Amino acid sequence: MGKTKVILASGSPRRKEILNLIGVDFEVVVSNEEEKPTSTNPLDFPKENASIKALSVSRKMPSEIVLGFDTLVFLDDQPLGKPHSEQEALEMLRKLNGRSHKVMTGVAIAHGGQVLKTECEETEVVFRNCSEQELENYVNSKDPMDKAGAYGIQTAGARLIKEIRGCYYNVVGLPVARMLQMLNDLKVEV
Repeated sequence: MGKTKVILASGSPRRKEILNLIGVDFEVVVSNEEEKPTSTNPLDFPKENASIKALSVSRKMPSEIVLGFDTLVFLDDQPLGKPHSEQEALEMLRKLNGRSHKVMTGVAIAHGGQVLKTECEETEVVFRNCSEQELENYVNSKDPMDKAGAYGIQTAGARLIKEIRGCYYNVVGLPVARMLQMLNDLKVEV
C-alpha cells in the first residue's frame, strides 16, 4: 500500500510547515467547531480539543484520514492559551520568566466520522531569566500574539528559552515522532 494523503484539521502555518518539512502529502480543512472540552482536568484539554477538531472534519470527509492537534502551555498545571492583548502576553511571559513549564499537544486521528486514536505529547521548557526590557521588546514584535503561552520557540521567542526536555516539534505544535507512531500503529503510511 502506498502513501496516504491526510487531512490537516488546522489552519496553523507552523503545522503546515512541519508536515511539508517531513514530506507528508496533506490538504488543509480547518475545523470551525468550537473547542469546548468537558473534562474537569485542564491537562485533558489538548487531547479533547484535538479530538473535537479531527472529528468535526472527519464527519464531513469520512473517507479521509484526519489529523487534529491542539497545543497548550501549562504553568503549575494551569493552561495558558493565546493572549488576547499585548498586556496579557506580557503578563504570561512574566509568569513564565525564569521558570519551567509544560507544553502539551493533543494528537487525534479520525476516520469514518470517529476518532480512532488520541494521545498527548509533553515537553518541558525552561525560560531564561530575561530582563523586563527583553520581554517588552518581544511583545512589541507582535510575534507572541497567535501562540499559546505567548511565545514561539521557532521564532524570536527562542531568545527567551534556556532549555527544553523532550520533543522540539511538540513545542512548535506538531509532535512528529508521536504522530508518526500513531499513524504507524493504525497501519497508515504517510
